[in-house]
Amino acid sequence: MSEQQKQWFEVWFDSPLYHLLYKNRNNEEAAFFIDNVINHLQIDYGNILDLACGKGRHAHYLAEKGFNVVGVDLAKESINYANTLYQLPNLEFYVHDMRLPFRINYFDYIFNFFTSIGYFSDIKENEKVFQSMHLGLKDGGYILIDFMNAEKVINNLVPRENIIIDEHHFYIRREVVNGKIIKHIQIEKGDNMWMFKEEVQALKQHHFHTFLNNTGFTLVKEFGDYNLQAFHPKLSNRYILLAKKA
Repeated sequence: MSEQQKQWFEVWFDSPLYHLLYKNRNNEEAAFFIDNVINHLQIDYGNILDLACGKGRHAHYLAEKGFNVVGVDLAKESINYANTLYQLPNLEFYVHDMRLPFRINYFDYIFNFFTSIGYFSDIKENEKVFQSMHLGLKDGGYILIDFMNAEKVINNLVPRENIIIDEHHFYIRREVVNGKIIKHIQIEKGDNMWMFKEEVQALKQHHFHTFLNNTGFTLVKEFGDYNLQAFHPKLSNRYILLAKKA
């Protein structure tokens, strides 16, 4: 498949420039969130799937806690990186499309962190992700989705932003078009220039409720931040969904 035929996330997430732009993601914040989730769910055992795991930082942290963890992602370079950097007997990484089932009736928990859904051209594709999660869970298993609060993001959208990282100039333009939050990214270094984009569907609470209802999940709780405070559509920084396989 050529670069032109690939979807934006297949190209951008597999680029080293993507990891350069987001290299300062807060690992302490991620660990704090995971610890809160573990405490809230009172997890002391189990098989966990980190769905769309990226370079595997969340999966590795969970594995260090003693859980059996599998991380999957569509980005081959990210999975290669994870397999090279993180080598534990209770941790595995695979290249996999989140819309397809992975290990039937196997996992106790499936986590999807850091706005790692909603990338598709058709909103109905997200339902395939929920179907695959339902198939992958044991009866009574849980999913946790960590998504942006789309309403607040749109209301506070920064139209333009310029960033310099390691001599790379990132020129970022944001807009909302046809229900998607689109980020146009132009990167320059010397005589070289690259163009990428991110398109994330502005999924809101009612969208997720529909996905759950159509795929056999029961909503358990909704949170608005990594402290697991209650979700407020206009104020919360995140939309975090906890649901159970019926």
